[in-house]
Amino acid sequence: MTYAPENPLIVQSDMSMLLEVNSPIYEEARDAVAPFAEIIKSPEYVHTYKITPISLWNASSAGLNASDVMGRLERYSKYEVSHSLAVEIKDLMSRFGKFILRNHNSGLKLSAEDPLLLTQMFHTEDVSRYFAERIDDNSVVVDPVNRGLVKQALIKAGYPALDMAGYRKGARLELELKTGGSFNLRPYQAAARESFLKGGTALGGNGVIVLACGSGKTIVGISVMEQLKTHTLILCTGITAIRQWKAELLRKTTLSEDDIGEYSGECKQLRPVTLASYQILTHRKSREADFTHFNTLNSQPWGLAIYDEVHLLPAQVFRFAASLQAIRRLGLTATLVREDGREADVFSLIGPKCFDVPWKVIEKQGWIAEAQCFEIRVEITGEARYNYVNSNNRRRFRVASENPEKMNVIRKLLDFHKGEHIIIIGQYLDQLRRISEEFNITLITGQTPQDERDRVYAGFKAGEFKSIVVSSVANFAVDLPDASVAIQVSGKFGSRQEEAQRLGRILRPKLSGRRARFYTLVTADTREQDFALNRQMFLTEQGYSYNIFSADEIDEVLRGGCSGIQI
Repeated sequence: MTYAPENPLIVQSDMSMLLEVNSPIYEEARDAVAPFAEIIKSPEYVHTYKITPISLWNASSAGLNASDVMGRLERYSKYEVSHSLAVEIKDLMSRFGKFILRNHNSGLKLSAEDPLLLTQMFHTEDVSRYFAERIDDNSVVVDPVNRGLVKQALIKAGYPALDMAGYRKGARLELELKTGGSFNLRPYQAAARESFLKGGTALGGNGVIVLACGSGKTIVGISVMEQLKTHTLILCTGITAIRQWKAELLRKTTLSEDDIGEYSGECKQLRPVTLASYQILTHRKSREADFTHFNTLNSQPWGLAIYDEVHLLPAQVFRFAASLQAIRRLGLTATLVREDGREADVFSLIGPKCFDVPWKVIEKQGWIAEAQCFEIRVEITGEARYNYVNSNNRRRFRVASENPEKMNVIRKLLDFHKGEHIIIIGQYLDQLRRISEEFNITLITGQTPQDERDRVYAGFKAGEFKSIVVSSVANFAVDLPDASVAIQVSGKFGSRQEEAQRLGRILRPKLSGRRARFYTLVTADTREQDFALNRQMFLTEQGYSYNIFSADEIDEVLRGGCSGIQI
């Protein structure tokens, strides 16, 4: 067996890989495997990667083939790469493009490399339902309205289609970036834009860009708009995100107020650039009724659709995404992790991942704040302990999350960080109201009117007050650049998405150069502690480590005299 001890990579037959961080060629090897493997975890010394069908098809869409992948694995592996793994990689990558969608008269033609493969799909009901008449042994007609649906069905059958049918240009929209002065595209933002526009060999113009919270994903979207100069639909997580996008468009481009419309529950404006919420797209009068606003938004002359926080795309909106296949589609996200496991639908309906930079790389370059993560474990006592042991599993999680002993830790953290911009964020409204009343801090929840939210966020930015308490409405798309401390008092079970988004609230670069601090309060030896490990998984994958302390050690921790346990 070939053995190269100087190489940092161990490639295993189950398609997982171990990469040694201390190797002199670690970064070279990391950059070589990143296009076709997903990072699973990245603690201090050995990082774990996994090769998956989606990661290989992402690589195929970017122009890599099986020989490229095997060449990189063999170049950096300590041990000989197994023959079975090579066969599996070749088989999976060969499946990408076995079906090709092209324009055909007034419709679409789906062609198969092998006539028998097309026959196989005729006998696969989930795929064949979108077929019209057969043109010849290798081709079948597909109605353009089913363009997204047939791609969705084919990827579930294990054969992602290569969509060569192109895009309509959309109505023309003149806009320019206001570059110069304090605003210029950062190198990675420009690279992300070019990766989207080029999109490998055949898929230029649709795909997903993955960048850390606070690194300027909105700017990437705006720069794509400037290049394409077309009417654009921007889909957002809510009203706060809509208004932040609008403010950025007005600050960073030559667009005017009249060019930008808001399409939400509060108003229905259709403009050359229209910002719509995911909620409005999923609205319908009854479960049996059609979605109220689909047809209105689908009938506009868009040339580009931007999906903000695409990892949060509601399942119902995939149907809308399927109907927008004739226009260019850009997904923006800090993490492609979806708790519902629908990454394949993002791949087929929005597009492949076309750009990704690890959070820690951007941090080291100084574009986002350096962050320290702490987990503080709090004992549960008295009546709360009694309620916990006498509850079912689901109820136990909430009892542990609302542990009243957390109040003492919050008080100590607020005292220590007095004068800094602090966000206290949690899941349960009763708990948040108690914190708000106890410490006389303004509270924002989903019940807070939008105008009031805007006023509070503006006051926080202006330094009118230094602390706010927020519910899950602030998990994403809330731009609070001065926030340097986040105290998480409760969260959604094991949601990795939420953990990443909440850390992201404090990652904007600080003028003071101060490190950001993320504290998560967890009740010890309970269901909450069990779920905390899963919640933290995405951030540990990105290279962040959690220092774990007991509440009794908090004073020493804040003074910097206790190192705790690191995960």
